[in-house]
Amino acid sequence: MMQEYEHEYAEFLYYTPKEFDKESQLWPVRAGRSIAKPNYSVGPKRIECYSLHFVQAGALRLEYEGKRLDIGQDHLFCLFPGVTYHYAIAAAESPLELRWIAIDGPRTKALLALAGLTPETPCIHLARAEAIEEKMDRIQQLLRDTANWKLSVSLELQSLLFGWFAGMTPDAIPKREAEPAGWIRECIDFMELHASEGVSVQQVAAFAGVHRSYFSTVFTRQVGMSPLKYLQQIRMDKARRLLRETDATITEIALSLGYPNLFSFTRAFKNVYSIPPSKVYNGHRDANAGKL
Repeated sequence: MMQEYEHEYAEFLYYTPKEFDKESQLWPVRAGRSIAKPNYSVGPKRIECYSLHFVQAGALRLEYEGKRLDIGQDHLFCLFPGVTYHYAIAAAESPLELRWIAIDGPRTKALLALAGLTPETPCIHLARAEAIEEKMDRIQQLLRDTANWKLSVSLELQSLLFGWFAGMTPDAIPKREAEPAGWIRECIDFMELHASEGVSVQQVAAFAGVHRSYFSTVFTRQVGMSPLKYLQQIRMDKARRLLRETDATITEIALSLGYPNLFSFTRAFKNVYSIPPSKVYNGHRDANAGKL
């Protein structure tokens, strides 16, 4: 339901992702819609996730990093983490209506790049605006009607988000020399498939057919973290899940995830979660014992 605020009439919808959502590496955080008042203005501000705004009607002016963009109907712009933005209605006499969704997850930046959205070029025109708008309608309806987390809702949200990106992304994959986002996506798939086998950054670079230093530079720019950290994150996410959901011993989990021994796994786990894996493992066993 729309409520009146100082600069707009707006509806804000919120979502709290669970571990299942995070396994997809792409999830919604919040969404909403707004009808601007003549004095509509937001910022300057920064956000911690990726916020995609669809201009349903009217126009606005976006300012960031010393740049200024005039954005009209059927355009979509993205606010990237860590960048200061200010945007305001372009013409007070022209109604401005916005739909927006904030998303997060390790895959987000690479998927945005495939759609042509980067911190340097945060706006695109949507050739299939109606299809994008329909998916956004459904996403917001799910968030509006779901008071508590449900597996079926999580699955549909994931499907809608990936479908949304599919609708924004050009059919032609850019050539490697012109735009690396496509082959970085292939590297991510390779890493997720083989991380548990102890694959190294050098092996991923060899898979891509590029020098390791070049691969690390491009990967970090596209994904927002180094390839070594990304591999570690995949292993640690799997480790935590195995510790919580299975009866495998810590040594079995360490060796299954490609670590040479228990010591190296324990050290890596503590560096990420600040507690040893035995704390998670024993807590899991104690919880199960209490159910018997």
